[in-house]
Amino acid sequence: MRKIIILLLVLSFIGCAQVQPGHEYYVSKVIDGDTIELGNGQRVRYLGLDTPETRKRQGETWVYAPEPYAEAAAEFNRKLVEGKQARLEFDVQKKDKYNRLLAYCFVGDVFVNAELLKNGYALLYTSSPNVKYVDILVKAQQDARRNNRGLWGEIPQISAKEARRYFDRMAVVEGKVTSIRQSPKVTVLNFGQSGFKAVIFKEQLAIFMSSAVSVRAYRGKTLRVTGKVKEYRGEAEIIVRHPSAIEVLD
Repeated sequence: MRKIIILLLVLSFIGCAQVQPGHEYYVSKVIDGDTIELGNGQRVRYLGLDTPETRKRQGETWVYAPEPYAEAAAEFNRKLVEGKQARLEFDVQKKDKYNRLLAYCFVGDVFVNAELLKNGYALLYTSSPNVKYVDILVKAQQDARRNNRGLWGEIPQISAKEARRYFDRMAVVEGKVTSIRQSPKVTVLNFGQSGFKAVIFKEQLAIFMSSAVSVRAYRGKTLRVTGKVKEYRGEAEIIVRHPSAIEVLD
């Protein structure tokens, strides 16, 4: 029994030691716009961003059904990293639930995560406590949005009452916040009879607080909320991960 325990500990150590922060690793394959595979077979999911999906689930299987800019994002990522040596930096959380490494990726002087955002191939996807480079990533996205690069030139601007027609699509949703509901886990901005909601979970609320943004001040304001429209109990919502996803119009 003692030998088995020692062997398991050794194997665990070897598995953890496969990828070390700050070291360079050969990128053998690009999976999609925000995921790569290293030469040792380990998959890496970029931190701080989300690119359009190339697949969607139908029942129990996944089918190839690329969203707008999904293929372009994968190709741009491929040009940046595939067949090259990449340096990885970690944040607080090292892996996700799929056992992929979570990392910031650098090839030479190029910050790959920021390049994808700056060129409009991705959207900011911050999640506390992984906010090491959030300021750089926010600025990269703002630059892409200001110049209508990539997907920013095609994201539809819709009213809150239209949001149900855009499930699983990126959109800028405009409407007036009529009420705000808060619990220990989540803050919900309600947009009246439209049924649309902007949802801020506790982890992201900490980012709002650190940015000196008062969520309560959104009550009665007309907002534009940017993100992927999701369906929840028959209604439309956007999960907001950073204050930059909300623009106050009045």
